[in-house]
Amino acid sequence: MRTEDVRQHLTTPLTSPAYAPTVPRFTDREYLNVVYRTDPDALRAVVPEPLRIDEPLVRFEVMRMGDVSGYGPYTEAGQAIPVAFEGERGEYLHAMYLDNFPATASGREVSAYPKVMGSPALYADSGAVVGTLDHGSLRVATATMGYKHHELDRREAEEQIGVPTYMLKTIPGYDGLPRVQELVRTRITDLTVKEAWTGPARLQLFQHVLAPLADLPVLEVVSASHILTEPVHDYLLKGVAS
Repeated sequence: MRTEDVRQHLTTPLTSPAYAPTVPRFTDREYLNVVYRTDPDALRAVVPEPLRIDEPLVRFEVMRMGDVSGYGPYTEAGQAIPVAFEGERGEYLHAMYLDNFPATASGREVSAYPKVMGSPALYADSGAVVGTLDHGSLRVATATMGYKHHELDRREAEEQIGVPTYMLKTIPGYDGLPRVQELVRTRITDLTVKEAWTGPARLQLFQHVLAPLADLPVLEVVSASHILTEPVHDYLLKGVAS
């Protein structure tokens, strides 16, 4: 294979890449969000400077991706932490667990999303919206919310989904030291909310050494939302050296 051909590949194996060479477009996303209050000391231990924490809040989310170009449908779950940076309010993506390997591989070091493999699910059950996350055979998170109890203002729903997000991009060199270490910012655009709901919610997190969501313990559920969207797209807007 010629050098110029090798340079056209973003990932290996060269003849069967880990993910498709395409910019993914997301259609028909469904969200379950539960915002909860946690231990401020635990938050400070995981959020990197120069991001700033105002309130000790965490958003546990489960997202069902109905159709994603290049990857197909999949589900992911994780934790996002409200932060501020240079006067702008956003969220720091702390952890994301996916049931799709190509989406996991393409979202990590290249795009800076903190993705690892897991088994999340989002479904309705006996009058409740249910979001779960398993690691292997063990349950690590269960979220429940009343199914479509109260309509949520769609502008508020768009703001929830379109909030700026920050991730830590770290790529090591062969000496084991970071070759790239940046704070990067993304934002979802081209977004249409089809439905948005809120209601009573509960969240349980279970201790697991390889999926430590419970290190940010649930002290109080603050709010919850169930949102269905039409096409959305992620754009990398800028990188800030850390």
